[in-house]
Amino acid sequence: MPGLKERYKGEIVTQVIEKLGIKNVSQTPKVSKIVVNMGMGLIDKKESASHVDELTAITGQKPVITKASKSIANFKLREGNQVGAKVTLRGNQMYEFLDRLINAALPRIRDFRGVSPKGFDGRGNYSLGLKDQSIFPEIDSNNVVRNQGMDVTIVTSTSSDHEARELLRLMGMPFSDK
Repeated sequence: MPGLKERYKGEIVTQVIEKLGIKNVSQTPKVSKIVVNMGMGLIDKKESASHVDELTAITGQKPVITKASKSIANFKLREGNQVGAKVTLRGNQMYEFLDRLINAALPRIRDFRGVSPKGFDGRGNYSLGLKDQSIFPEIDSNNVVRNQGMDVTIVTSTSSDHEARELLRLMGMPFSDK
């Protein structure tokens, strides 16, 4: 069992219940899934394969290739072209990824002062954008073809931003003061 999951079940649940005044343990907010999306745009197949391999190394799961749903002539985009890759993480892989994101990747960002507390969507889900995939320890920066950003969306079981913020803060998410 991942360390963050053990900590969640042991300590964090009781802290969340105390902090939010929840009466029923079943109503305790939890992380449902994490979606990692890498929009690549129009690039050649070799570079696309490199980014897919990097996303596989980061998440530990093979990504789904996203394709263009319609043609747009101004962008030289045809229907069916590869434009990105995404991974949906659940269970133990989700907790392992979240632990690595919080404890290994985010502190490696230059001039890091915390993630923005404004990334909540009003329904208890949190999204953050990363500008570079090489902040993850699994990626060798010497083998990176091109720096590629990614979006990470953390979906929680609560519909309240306040409850989700408190849950993520207790899990170790470093929110900035702003």
